[in-house]
Amino acid sequence: MYILGMESSCDETSAAVVEMGDGVRAIRSNIVASQIETHRLYGGVVPEIASRAHIEAISRITYQALEEAGITAADLGGIAVTAFPGLIGALLVGVNFAKSMAYSRGLPLVAVNHIHGHVAAAYLTHPDLKPPFLALVVSGGHTSFYRVDSYTDFCEIGGTRDDAAGEAFDKIGRVIGMPYPGGAALDRLAYEGDPHAIVLPSPALGGDSLDLSFSGIKTATLNYLNGMRQKGEPICEADVAASYTHRIVEALVKKTERALEQSKMSTLVLAGGVAANSHLRSALESMCQKRGVRLAMPDRSLCGDNGAMIAAAGYFELLRGNLAGTALNASANDDGL
Repeated sequence: MYILGMESSCDETSAAVVEMGDGVRAIRSNIVASQIETHRLYGGVVPEIASRAHIEAISRITYQALEEAGITAADLGGIAVTAFPGLIGALLVGVNFAKSMAYSRGLPLVAVNHIHGHVAAAYLTHPDLKPPFLALVVSGGHTSFYRVDSYTDFCEIGGTRDDAAGEAFDKIGRVIGMPYPGGAALDRLAYEGDPHAIVLPSPALGGDSLDLSFSGIKTATLNYLNGMRQKGEPICEADVAASYTHRIVEALVKKTERALEQSKMSTLVLAGGVAANSHLRSALESMCQKRGVRLAMPDRSLCGDNGAMIAAAGYFELLRGNLAGTALNASANDDGL
């Protein structure tokens, strides 16, 4: 079955065709229209500008995805679209376009939770992967642990109480002069510094909970940078990047290990935009190898927002009969979890 997936929750407009079925989980096309250069001028995503860019790109990339896949709309078994969570204006562009296309073509429409989509990206890289498993979703807007009981049933068991890890990486990256998105540049710079050069608080909260907090480490790092500047002392950006990255990754690995113990899962899925972080991937690989746990990570090309992951998640929603009608609306919140 061919599924058209559409994603517009933030600053990436994407449309993809994925073939799903017995023994088949294949990406036939995955078109992403990035807005990075547009938002780089402002140091972050401007919601209104993002929405307008989605409007300009969505029709073009949808038909480009169909053409690249070598099919027409008549060959589709359904349309999947990100309906929540995300920037409401951006989401509405994708939802309304998908509704119109599904209605005009007489195709089933399914609403997809953006978080479920990130996890489903792992199915495309690891075709044999199936629930149950533990999922760690780390992105610019989310840092949470989920017990994934089935392809469509998720239970959040812990996560951040405030900021997300991706936002924390981007914020400090921007402050020390990294180009937007700061997290990716910070990842590379961290290899050039000393991870123990600066003493920073751990984002891992105490006790047996799986909770994290990234506001403290952000504040401590900002205070360090401001203090050095006020004293006129030189700042080694590489040491800042290395120390900051080390402390965040250390906390994520610590809580992931505890989540594995509590959930008694033997498989871990790492997903979300920060799943592309090389330090996090390496640290989790080492931990999982020691514990005898299977680690399933999407290819780096599928860690960011894309239509293929939405199509994969939508396929399982379609199989379960979770269809959406013309009354479907977008939501900025995690309504489906």
